[in-house]
Amino acid sequence: MRFTSGKDFLALPSKAVTVLGMSGVGKTTLSAMLQTHNWFQYSVDYRIGTRYMDEHIVDNFKREAMTNPFLCELLRSDSIYIRSNITFHNLSPLSTYLGRPGNPKKGGIPFAEYRRRQNQHRDAEIKALLDVAEFIERAKDIYKYENFICDSGGSLCEVVNLSDIGDPVLKSLSNNTLLLYIEGTQEHNQMLVNRFRKHPKPMYYQPKFLADKWAEYKELNKISNDDDVDPDGFAVWGFEQLLNHRIPLYQKIADQYGYTMRMQDVPKLHNEVDFANHIAQLIDKA
Repeated sequence: MRFTSGKDFLALPSKAVTVLGMSGVGKTTLSAMLQTHNWFQYSVDYRIGTRYMDEHIVDNFKREAMTNPFLCELLRSDSIYIRSNITFHNLSPLSTYLGRPGNPKKGGIPFAEYRRRQNQHRDAEIKALLDVAEFIERAKDIYKYENFICDSGGSLCEVVNLSDIGDPVLKSLSNNTLLLYIEGTQEHNQMLVNRFRKHPKPMYYQPKFLADKWAEYKELNKISNDDDVDPDGFAVWGFEQLLNHRIPLYQKIADQYGYTMRMQDVPKLHNEVDFANHIAQLIDKA
């Protein structure tokens, strides 16, 4: 949604906003704050993990359990039940499933399998984003929430086509919600890199970008065999490449479809009135 003035946004009886941006800029913090002020909080990552990737995740748990003779017998006799326990604040089962490509002795998975799981995640994220319009109505109908906040994943910019004005995800989100990009700082970007070096985690890459960066990393490190790639080494290097790749994409989404706020303004918003007024100011400045 785009507005001619901030007053138009404030006058809406029901407000719906999608927040987007890199990890750690305040998307979930903002969404959680609004949830305490009677906004329905829709987490895209939670929807991905519980609705569209749940069977893949649980099947992977079962494969690992089947390598243990004791657990294998219990599983085959239906004596135990294995499930994923994803929450808004714990997405580890999803991250663990995506994995990291490279040397299996260092916790890596084959590159072909990694790409397969990446494609599964892409399909799941697109479906979860397209579900937003339906959940806006479900939130009103079932739970009586008039206002709606969508906490999007850090890879939203990777699953849309900014060159296509008819991109289904962007069309659906912009028709049903106000898109709000939370822009990080240079210091925050460096903090993300430093944090990632200490605790590498799986990420989503566009297919071509992943193939190009995988080949580039192997060439830079003179590696010919996929299984010789250090999973953590590629993950850290790839994250820095991904960070630089995503920032302009997010800004382009905001320029074309929505608005931009600074991450340092997130802590200043203490309630829904602060939030709505801040968006109104952004609209008037745009």
